[in-house]
Amino acid sequence: MRSLLFVAVCGMLVACNRSGGGGGSVSLASQEDSVSYIVGFQIGGTLKQQAIPVKLDIVMNGLRDAVGGKKSALTNDQMRATLVGYQQKAMEAQRHRDSTSAATNVAEGEKFLADNKKAEGVQTTASGLQWKVLKEGTGPHPKSTSVATVHYKGTLLNGDEFDSSYGREPASFPLNQVIPGWTEAVQLMNAGAKYKFWIPSKLAYGPNGSPPRIGPNATLIFEVELLSFK
Repeated sequence: MRSLLFVAVCGMLVACNRSGGGGGSVSLASQEDSVSYIVGFQIGGTLKQQAIPVKLDIVMNGLRDAVGGKKSALTNDQMRATLVGYQQKAMEAQRHRDSTSAATNVAEGEKFLADNKKAEGVQTTASGLQWKVLKEGTGPHPKSTSVATVHYKGTLLNGDEFDSSYGREPASFPLNQVIPGWTEAVQLMNAGAKYKFWIPSKLAYGPNGSPPRIGPNATLIFEVELLSFK
């Protein structure tokens, strides 16, 4: 058991070192101090990441009781029921937030696309996909079964970037294995072209979105360079 704990602590040390080290005011005079801090920091990081609302003074009471071998203030059945109740409440709150966000995104997307289709150079297909030529290419167009190699950048309507291939290798994928908006959009292009696309949510990720960056019913904006296809 001690050897397993040592391996776990070493792993946490490596992770902390890779993240650049801490900036707290606590004094770590010994190895035991450092291990204690790491354990606390890791627990705190998990609580923060999962957005679990806690009261630190009561958390400390729980830690002291457990480490000191004291009897828990709650029975196992009470702890289980409390956690299940909390999870159900959290899931219901998330469903409510998703529902509100979905309705908002639908309204914002529809208004944006209605205004955007009037902008100079913007064209709209029968499906509702909007596109604009930023740079013309040459040659034939890919088919839905083609494998395209592209550089791209994707943003939300508020300008937040959720994905990009720039700064890394170009992306290659079969056009019939991506969202419908991409399947249709890239077929409008030819090699060497750069287009801007506005993709309605029904042609993107729909009501489910693509958490955590793309919400439900989000309209997406892409700039795409078609480098080649086969």
